[in-house]
Amino acid sequence: MDLSKSPVGPNGNAAQSADEISLTSDEVAAVKEKKYKAALVWHASGDWVNAVTEGAKTKFEELDIEVVATTDAQFDSARQASDVENVLALNPDIILTLVVDPVSGGAAFKPAVDKGTELVLLSNPIAGYKPNSEYTGIVTDDMYGMGVAAAEMMSDGIGGEGEIGFIYHDASYFITNNRDNAFRTAIQEKHGDIKIVSEKGFTEEGQTFELASAMVLQNPGLKGIYVAWDVAAEGVIEALRAQGRGDVKVITHDLGQNNALDMIKQGNMYGTVADRPYEIGQAMAMLGVYGLLDKESPAFSVVGYDKVTKENLATTWEKSLRRPIPKKLSEALK
Repeated sequence: MDLSKSPVGPNGNAAQSADEISLTSDEVAAVKEKKYKAALVWHASGDWVNAVTEGAKTKFEELDIEVVATTDAQFDSARQASDVENVLALNPDIILTLVVDPVSGGAAFKPAVDKGTELVLLSNPIAGYKPNSEYTGIVTDDMYGMGVAAAEMMSDGIGGEGEIGFIYHDASYFITNNRDNAFRTAIQEKHGDIKIVSEKGFTEEGQTFELASAMVLQNPGLKGIYVAWDVAAEGVIEALRAQGRGDVKVITHDLGQNNALDMIKQGNMYGTVADRPYEIGQAMAMLGVYGLLDKESPAFSVVGYDKVTKENLATTWEKSLRRPIPKKLSEALK
């Protein structure tokens, strides 16, 4: 992985800023007249997904597009396939989704493609699908930048040296694979005094408690652990608490209330790298409209990110998720 280059999409398309996605006043007027419908077929749920949903719904509301369904596959590809079937009965003109399985997703979403529904992808590609053909475009975060930022935060958290563990997403997920690999590469190339001494992969979020428990027992000298994303990191935090290892710092991606509270209380969670899920939702909604208008879509668009610690949690929470920090967190910060 060459971290000096900008990230590219799954079809080799250069990344462009999601800020460049826009609609003219005439295009907006044309869309409003049609009273289109949209459906959000998600992979999972949580604070991050909720923010994507809110961004998309806000943009659709501005365009007089009705959101007729929002589903949660709970990382189950069979369930997502069923969700697609059920949603299509509502005749949406646009579907926004993060496909659970990029391989079987081709068959799962084929009925939507055959029906002429405009498909917009979040982060993950679908095998055999092409932009401005089976789907309009992909919107995601700056995978390389976030991985590098996570490595920088790890270095800050453990004092620039020491042994760390690496808990990565062991599945074919374009976004998480690239973020995880960018972290590993950045540690190896830019932080020579930090050594990854244990690597363990997970396919389900609930596995991380046992993985972290074993990792710490096998490597008592660990000073930090990287985890692929926020919800998966909750099991790691729980495992460290159970073993009385308050000295081990955890770095992850995305924002969630449980780990944010641990960060505020100066527990194991040292920091996270947060992208802009609300902006992702807004951009995806507009790409759906690009498809309806037969307007050429950027194949691969990315949003920005921020490093988050206790000191800037309140401001970055609102910047990322576009809503005030929850009361229990604001009170804990006092």
